[in-house]
Amino acid sequence: MANLYDLLAGGFPIDRDKPAFLLGDGSAVSYGELESGAAQVAGHLIARGVEPGDRVALQAEKSVEGVMTYLGVLKAGAVFLPLNAAYTPAEVDYFLGDAEPRLFLTDPAAFVAEARTAEPLAAAVPRADGDLASLIYTSGTTGRSKGAMLSHGNLAANAVALHEIWGFTPGDVLLHALPIFHVHGLFVALHCAFLSGAPMVWLPKFDDAQVLAGLARSTVMMGVPTFYTRLLANPGFSGEMAAHMRLFISGSAPLLESTFAEFEQRTGMRILERYGMSEAVIITSNPLTGERIPGSVGYPLPGVELRIGGGEATGVIEIRGPSVFSAYWRMPEKTAEEFTADGFFITGDVGRQDADGRVWISGRAKDLIISGGYNVYPKEIELVLDEMAGVTESAVVGVPHPDFGEGVVAVVIGAGDEAALIAACRAQLAPYKSPKRIVFVDDLPRNAMGKVQKNLLRERFGSLFMA
Repeated sequence: MANLYDLLAGGFPIDRDKPAFLLGDGSAVSYGELESGAAQVAGHLIARGVEPGDRVALQAEKSVEGVMTYLGVLKAGAVFLPLNAAYTPAEVDYFLGDAEPRLFLTDPAAFVAEARTAEPLAAAVPRADGDLASLIYTSGTTGRSKGAMLSHGNLAANAVALHEIWGFTPGDVLLHALPIFHVHGLFVALHCAFLSGAPMVWLPKFDDAQVLAGLARSTVMMGVPTFYTRLLANPGFSGEMAAHMRLFISGSAPLLESTFAEFEQRTGMRILERYGMSEAVIITSNPLTGERIPGSVGYPLPGVELRIGGGEATGVIEIRGPSVFSAYWRMPEKTAEEFTADGFFITGDVGRQDADGRVWISGRAKDLIISGGYNVYPKEIELVLDEMAGVTESAVVGVPHPDFGEGVVAVVIGAGDEAALIAACRAQLAPYKSPKRIVFVDDLPRNAMGKVQKNLLRERFGSLFMA
């Protein structure tokens, strides 16, 4: 295939005056303006000496100019490296030292303005399926971040599959309140809109009032679980406000079954949960038409092969397919560790696949607790705790224990009696699975996409049993 840019631009509406971005001040940016901006950015990059395969890093707050920069980098045949705007200088130094970008941009508005004087690039630089399109650094919740190498073919395959299975059309309007330094907001959301030539209600971030106003103009919303809990906590969010919406999608972190149930009760609609990761974008999805079961992340996408490693009913999920990345940037040993001999990527996520083919995630393999010689999967305990009165959300970790090796600790947002909650767990779970301690907190540490950082909880409560 050609450059990924050509695939995306091929979905733009014939009438380029149609809006691509609907902004909060009532103005809009058309598809023609987006296309023109990308062409000028591409021309400017080439004039600055950027060659095919060179990395271009961007660390900035969300903006339309940031999207123009992304598309311009693709069109120029370079490799887009998005960085979280919240990263500290020390963190950025690591990424820049590892990726060695030709350019590091922090003000896309100024760069796009500068590019207006450049000769626009008429045709995208040819690229092959296996050529690198983007370098996405993993969130690093368990250690040093790794650069997942995503090719033009990887991103194209995922975009086409999602556009089809989620039923996007030019009549859709996507509410976009996600960041664009991560695969969710950058690839999943933008690509679905672009392939449809659909406009987006473009919000800088999740803001209750702006999202509620944006819903009135939208047909699809993509979000992380926190978006939905915040909507449900807002008394202004009613079923009537969602009545014209056709689809709510959730991902990037597990959706609590209680959130799923409450959302359905409030709106009459079931959230569509899907499962993905930086190394493969989206892997599975609940169906657009058909049963969406709370707790399940649905079926593998077309073209994705999925199996459970080790031959057990529950184990580490392994995947293979056209959207799965090829390697970690400059980490051949790590890459070799993470792929099987027959080419399956070992995701590190523990789960099972039922007889119907649906996938259920139990947690991360690194979060597995071995207590007294028994394997304990935190998700099983969290599901029990999250249904208990007084518990808003829980995170279960294993910390050093003098007798059991690891002791099960539940960190809970909410209030209650520790002994009573432990007793209630023991009524539903085997003793070795039940928490030995429950601690109450106001908040759980999360990364930028809302995933609980269990490594920080293990550090914080690591000495709980060692006194």
